[in-house]
Amino acid sequence: MLLDIVLIAATLAFRALGALGVRRFASWPVSAAHAMAVMLVMTGSAHFVPASVTVMPNHADLVRMVPPFLPFADAVIYLTGVLELLGALGLVLTATRWAAGMALAALFVTLLPANIYAALADVAFATGEPATPLWQRIPEQILYVGVVLWAARSADSTPVRRLLTSLRRTPSAQAQLTQAQSAAETAVPADAAVTNH
Repeated sequence: MLLDIVLIAATLAFRALGALGVRRFASWPVSAAHAMAVMLVMTGSAHFVPASVTVMPNHADLVRMVPPFLPFADAVIYLTGVLELLGALGLVLTATRWAAGMALAALFVTLLPANIYAALADVAFATGEPATPLWQRIPEQILYVGVVLWAARSADSTPVRRLLTSLRRTPSAQAQLTQAQSAAETAVPADAAVTNH
């Protein structure tokens, strides 16, 4: 619930800056992208917090959330922490916002099974709090996916997005080759026309 408050409060704060004339925060999706980045810095850094810290979830807490069928739980937590921090950076940079939003949406969906496992297995954190109950966690994950996709959509003019759009609109090299081959087969070469008569 704290993360939801951070996300909402940061979105409102960034948008207020936009209303005060800070052009970077002139739209709600961009403000939400920056707010999500703030939230991801909080969650991503928790992946590296030593077990001796008990005021917030720490690395050991997050390792306990990993379902037992996944190997290398320790490495998985470090990797997902790095991905969250990179995602935060990607959301802040306009040129990478679209790609970061898409990648984070996939990451949030991928992380949901760990949250489900933690809720069902009653994993407790060092803070003494239990894992987030499913009735709360699933809507939160949907909210996070929605926010990053909304933020990504606001970055339609980024270089990555333009490249992917142009690739989708132009025929592929294979299609162009096929068209050229069929055009060559239908054309009768001048030599063949002379020798056949």
